Amino acid sequence: MLPGMVSDSSAQVNAARAPEVVPEDAQLLAALRSGDERAFVTLVEQYHMSLVRLAQTYVSSYAVAEEVAQETWLGVLQGLHRFEGRASLKTWLFHILTNRAKTRGQREGRSIPFSDLWHIDDEPSEPAVEPERFRAAEPWLGHWAAPPQRWDHVPEERLLSQETRAHIDAAIAALPSTQRLVVMLRDIEGLSSGEVCDMLGVTESNQRVLLHRARSRVRAALEQYFSEA
Repeated sequence: MLPGMVSDSSAQVNAARAPEVVPEDAQLLAALRSGDERAFVTLVEQYHMSLVRLAQTYVSSYAVAEEVAQETWLGVLQGLHRFEGRASLKTWLFHILTNRAKTRGQREGRSIPFSDLWHIDDEPSEPAVEPERFRAAEPWLGHWAAPPQRWDHVPEERLLSQETRAHIDAAIAALPSTQRLVVMLRDIEGLSSGEVCDMLGVTESNQRVLLHRARSRVRAALEQYFSEA
């Protein structure tokens, strides 16, 4: 076989083995790797506050969370050439942040691995919805007595107001740390259940329990808020 043919064959094998970058990340990744400062600034503007919020789940203060976020951006710059595209750029970014925040939290004596922090058997046996909201007698045993409120009567401007957003943020901040972390990653940052499970080292069923309970608590807080109108 001619040397050129061997080279072509090897190149084809290597190309087949190389993971593909998520299509929507390809252009941005190319710009980042070429040293395009505007692309990096865009990335920072888009995700910096998300990184800080996520870091606050692991560390003692906003100031420390800000430091962890800054360390994450440095890690991104140092690791761009190693990024293989097996996950989205966003997920990779959150992985770096989570690892650095865990390390910082452990150094402060404040954080332990998520999978050690929570287990479904340790979760309080509180119901996601108050039992009194269901009928306790036949023929409608278990059916809604007080179903979840519809919010179509709430003016759109109130639903979208800064005050409502502040109540949502406060409800999320009041959640147990494990529930808060899962609902932030799933419902605020838009990660998939698989990505969250991989990032936190929990099973799909455990992730689902945490997410359901977090959403139920936030919804209950919003129901109370809208009922006060």
